[in-house]
Amino acid sequence: MAQFDLIVSNVRVVRHDRAEAEVADIGVVDGRIVRVAQGLDPAEARTVVDGGGKLAFPGVVDAHQHWGIYNPLSVDTETESRACAQGGVTSALTYMRTGQYYLNKGGEYAEVFPEVLAASDGRAYVDYAFHLAPMMRKHIEEIPALVRDHGVTSFKVFMFYGSHGLHGRSADQNAFLMIPEGERYDYAHFEFVMRGIQAAREQFPELADEISLSLHCETAEIMTAYTKLVEEEGTLTGLAAYSASRPPHSEGLAVSIASYLAHETGLPTINLLHLSSAKAMDAALRMAEAFPHINFRREVTIGHLLADIDTASGIGGKVNPPLRPREDVEALWGHLLDGKIDWVVSDHACCRDEQKFGDQRDDVFLAKSGFGGAEYLLPGLVTEGAKRGLSYGDIAKLLSWNPAQRFGLRSKGAIAEGMDADFSLVDPASTWTVRAEESESTQEYTPFEGFELTAKVVDTFLRGHRVLEDGKVVGDPQGRYLPRPAGRS
Repeated sequence: MAQFDLIVSNVRVVRHDRAEAEVADIGVVDGRIVRVAQGLDPAEARTVVDGGGKLAFPGVVDAHQHWGIYNPLSVDTETESRACAQGGVTSALTYMRTGQYYLNKGGEYAEVFPEVLAASDGRAYVDYAFHLAPMMRKHIEEIPALVRDHGVTSFKVFMFYGSHGLHGRSADQNAFLMIPEGERYDYAHFEFVMRGIQAAREQFPELADEISLSLHCETAEIMTAYTKLVEEEGTLTGLAAYSASRPPHSEGLAVSIASYLAHETGLPTINLLHLSSAKAMDAALRMAEAFPHINFRREVTIGHLLADIDTASGIGGKVNPPLRPREDVEALWGHLLDGKIDWVVSDHACCRDEQKFGDQRDDVFLAKSGFGGAEYLLPGLVTEGAKRGLSYGDIAKLLSWNPAQRFGLRSKGAIAEGMDADFSLVDPASTWTVRAEESESTQEYTPFEGFELTAKVVDTFLRGHRVLEDGKVVGDPQGRYLPRPAGRS
């Protein structure tokens, strides 16, 4: 009788707690890793995969995606999870809120979230969870029930939505957000969200370290004023104009406000999302020094690490916060190599060509915000990290271990006995050129078009199921919703 369901042999296992990979075989039973050791007997396995000496990275826990923002959630769950498998992502944490886009409806999460779960059920090729945004007072009251009944332990505030539109211009924000008449989505609301989350941490003390608030840090008033200045001046175009219209000090100011509110409310588990600039990082580090009792986490995206306003392929690179000039990219890399960044994400938000650009293909202010990128997350960080001396172990920590720990995915994030058998095989000597047409995403363009990468994800395994084989998605959807804490008891 076979001892293992699967043995993946002859791989170099990458671990988050050591710099160099180690040659080993991986033995899997019932979707869990049970042995990581050299010399496992292939005769004792139902299935054997020869890893060919490739790197085995733990499955990427991509802590920042947006399924269903521009396409129906049921569609994105299938297509964009296929793109995840291409990039070694085995757990996708995707944001959801009420209001325009997403399900295009307001109301209580008691009604909305079951619809979210139903729309995604049985369609995903990778495991997934949801961060939820408390958009109105009733949502704050629902936080304990979301934790208890649905395993939602992470929440989000979009700091600029109160008086600035998603794509640049402002409109009737109550209509856009679909919140009740008389309510405001403003700093006071953010404070009460923090108080509500802290109350939930106190109500569920065994989960307190895994219940957190993430913040998109940009300041509406600064952006509104600078958008007008940039448009009136008329000298900048494209991504340079968009970056100038949402200047880095807008990020820094928002980081500072968010941090003080965390201090005021006593909420220590704060995640500062997609920091895009030297000024944003400077503010984040200053706040960590000012408020050492706040357990900040700092996030950057692969887009902000790989592309800048000049190298990205056209205004398809419009995203919030914007891609920045090269000096900001280099500043982010400096902080990453210095250990000041906690995880790297894709911020994957598939926006198809006709939605992204409309009829005015040259006007960055009319283009929609956001683009996909999960399929380039692991190969992109390995490629650029190798040039800069980033160890494989640090890549595993940034992409897998750190976000899994923060967000309550207790059986994810490492190749180790007892953990879910989520891992990908990576060829670190495979040079290839990014072409949007080769992505499983329904997005027909990418700001990384033509970029040369020097690492390729060859195979991806989800709980022992091979979901990517020789670079191609295979089989039926195996992904599951992950109520948190998820994993080992």
